[in-house]
Amino acid sequence: MRDDFLWVEKYRPLTVQEAILPSKLKETFQTFVDKKNVPNLILAGGSGCGKTTVARAMLEELKCDYIVINGSLSGNIDTLRNDILQFASSVSLIGGRKYVILDEADYLNPNSTQPALRNFMEEFSKNCGFIMTCNYKNRIIEPLHSRCSVVDFKINGSGPTLASKFLKRIKNILEQENIEYDIKVIVEVISKHFPDYRRILNELQRYGTSGKIDSGILTNMSDENFKTLVGFLKEKKFTEMRKWVGQNLDNEPVGLYRQIYDNANALMEKGSIPQLVLTIADYEYKSAFVADQEINMVACLTQLMAECEWKSF
Repeated sequence: MRDDFLWVEKYRPLTVQEAILPSKLKETFQTFVDKKNVPNLILAGGSGCGKTTVARAMLEELKCDYIVINGSLSGNIDTLRNDILQFASSVSLIGGRKYVILDEADYLNPNSTQPALRNFMEEFSKNCGFIMTCNYKNRIIEPLHSRCSVVDFKINGSGPTLASKFLKRIKNILEQENIEYDIKVIVEVISKHFPDYRRILNELQRYGTSGKIDSGILTNMSDENFKTLVGFLKEKKFTEMRKWVGQNLDNEPVGLYRQIYDNANALMEKGSIPQLVLTIADYEYKSAFVADQEINMVACLTQLMAECEWKSF
């Protein structure tokens, strides 16, 4: 049943054909449905691009029993074992194969939890399939790769077509929700965050509560997003910070370094400001040479969390 509050749930596609995906990807998933056989899968791609949505859509169409487990929230071995054992060890009441959708599987510990998952897949292979989603497939261990078909959510040249389809869907949603909107603002929000469908919907819902979406939300979105990151840093929430970076960091990270630097007096106790400046300068310099900007930014923010004293709200 669809959730009546969150748009990402209320308007989540319930069939493969409803999903906004490149045509070849859609054909692949539709073939699984038509043959009534969904194999073990690793769905790899950026945040919010439709991995979990299409996994659920396939299983909904086939009327399969399934559960969704978030690997970043329920990723320790005991929790995973209990959830999977309780679900997978019993026969489906409606018949057929059962499935575990494991979201953000790349956040599972590769030295302990992922090997345990491999054992679960072997133990329950007769009556339970597994669909894993991840942002980075190279963070999934090889024994899991070898037991799954890997599907990459690559847009390639279909970006403009998909964005146009999503704009049309957004307009329909806003009209159903009786929200006035400036079409130029909607286009800018989509352009900024595409293909993260989930984030676009969440942002528009958040700023549409007044019944109107105009250019004022663009500044508010940036400010509120930065405040969210600062909250994670102050509370030393490493996992949440790492996810924020993965979802928000642009290819050019200088803007975030500058934003932290410009807000140093408001964020840091006076004695920590020199350390903040030196840390940012060091990692901004390194950003010109590193191969992975995300890892470099996470390392910088981790050092700031560990070595600097943050002002309380």
